[in-house]
Amino acid sequence: MKTDGNKNLLILAFTLVIVTLGFGLAMPILPFYMEHFGAGGTELGLLMASYAVMRLIFGPIWGGISDKLGRKPVLMVGILGYGIAMIGFGLATRLWMLFAARILSGVLSSATSPTTMAYVTDTTAEEDRSRGLGLLGAAGGVGAIFGPALGGLLAEISLPTPFFTAAGLSFLALLLVLILLPETLTQQERVTEKSGKPVFDLHAWWQALFSPMGPLLLQTFLSTGAMMVMYGILGLYALEVFQSGTDEVGWIFTVLGLVTALGQGVMIGPVTKKLGDRMVIRLGFIFSAIGLPLILLAGDYIQLLVLIGLFSLMSALLIPSITALTSKYSQISQGVTMGLSNSFVSLGRIAGPLLGGLLFDIDKGLPFWVGGAVMAVGVLVSFHVREKAPANSVG
Repeated sequence: MKTDGNKNLLILAFTLVIVTLGFGLAMPILPFYMEHFGAGGTELGLLMASYAVMRLIFGPIWGGISDKLGRKPVLMVGILGYGIAMIGFGLATRLWMLFAARILSGVLSSATSPTTMAYVTDTTAEEDRSRGLGLLGAAGGVGAIFGPALGGLLAEISLPTPFFTAAGLSFLALLLVLILLPETLTQQERVTEKSGKPVFDLHAWWQALFSPMGPLLLQTFLSTGAMMVMYGILGLYALEVFQSGTDEVGWIFTVLGLVTALGQGVMIGPVTKKLGDRMVIRLGFIFSAIGLPLILLAGDYIQLLVLIGLFSLMSALLIPSITALTSKYSQISQGVTMGLSNSFVSLGRIAGPLLGGLLFDIDKGLPFWVGGAVMAVGVLVSFHVREKAPANSVG
């Protein structure tokens, strides 16, 4: 079913701006909460990983449920769950309450990402899919740019204030979806219980790994993991190598957000139309494999910003192109496909920071070299992606 794609895509993107802005508001405050409860870096790492683990498990489940019930109700569950979790953070008085809120957020808000991606595949033609997914990525980047700075200001009122503000923004997004966003799946297009296909279909997922989209799922994991190897230690690297302060570290992540938004919101459409998704993916991996170790050549803070920006520009094109091609190669339902893709993103977000931290303790430059090597593996995997999608693919 193809609806008024541009209008709905803008509504969806604006909704994601609100949700990710709320996410950005809350994230910088978590270390202060951990300090308040007498916890340290290990506990903070586990707290972050718990969210990614829940997304890994529940992303495909919610994607499958959206195939049965429709995209809109599942998207609303994800937004509502995130808002409730933010209230839980704001009310937390014990460390276990933070973990409970974080896990709840992972279980429920993991419905948001695969459902929005499936919504795009429902409402856009194949040739416009990379542009649509890139626009959603850019919308998410807005929260990464403006959210942390605003969260720091609100925290001066009180530590819970950013969390309550994030909850309020989530409920506003929920209202927008309820009123303005139409459903994309008709009753005839939905996967019914009579079909005999379970929501938690491990057999279908296993088959997908050995289907034409299998190499693309592997590339999703490799690209996300390699980027998170670097992102997880980047602030610490700037602090220890260039003696950067908190404001300078903040500018690093602002540059990351701005460049990602530029790449995914402006460049991805024209570039993929000219070169095709397969070539964009291959070039993205090649330049990322080179660009990650090149960051080590930075002799001062300005050079560091420039080299990080160049790397981010190429890596920003990877995920939308990989996701778009995955949707075209899918031989299972789009909801489950996008949920499965999102799970490989989550797997990279679990493995990347843990590996990056371990490598950084051995040698400060090692995460950049290993991340570049992982990107190089992605180049090799790209040669196993078929030239054309199967004729019976879902898309």
